[in-house]
Amino acid sequence: MELLKETTRKVSRIAVLWDSANPGTALVFKQTQAAAQELGLQLQSLDVQSVSDLEGSFKSATRSGAHALDVLRSLLVAIQLRRIADFAVKNRLPSIHDRSDFVEAGGLMSYGANIADTSRRAAVYVDKILKGTKPEDLPVERQMKFELVINLKTAKQIGLTIPQSVLFQADKVIK
Repeated sequence: MELLKETTRKVSRIAVLWDSANPGTALVFKQTQAAAQELGLQLQSLDVQSVSDLEGSFKSATRSGAHALDVLRSLLVAIQLRRIADFAVKNRLPSIHDRSDFVEAGGLMSYGANIADTSRRAAVYVDKILKGTKPEDLPVERQMKFELVINLKTAKQIGLTIPQSVLFQADKVIK
């Protein structure tokens, strides 16, 4: 939310694409609501539980005058990344997701856990378990490495200039 607000200074209404049937996504949506309230942003819920819900959600976002799109991860979103990114570009909506594959599919930006780092940590745990360590004896680790990825090609397509303050924070910039 903060990145969207900093990137698009005029943003006040953000459409959030999410799947309420997914318990993890439902929890993230509640956290997103709290963050939006703290930042003085208005959210529009776009609850999609099937591919057929996407088109109606897209129309709802454009009719309501959303200024940006926040895409929360779910299986449905994962298989529709290109379609979601294309919608955002077509409607000139700055978009954000928590995985860099969204940016590679044409979305504007992502901020989230570094997938390579997460995979390496998972491999360490698997190795320990295979060597006899009981899973309950392993400590719970919090993700420590996050990355910001920005697609400047998409920014240009939607007529957005990314502020230098945001570009300086980026771990990767797609040109």
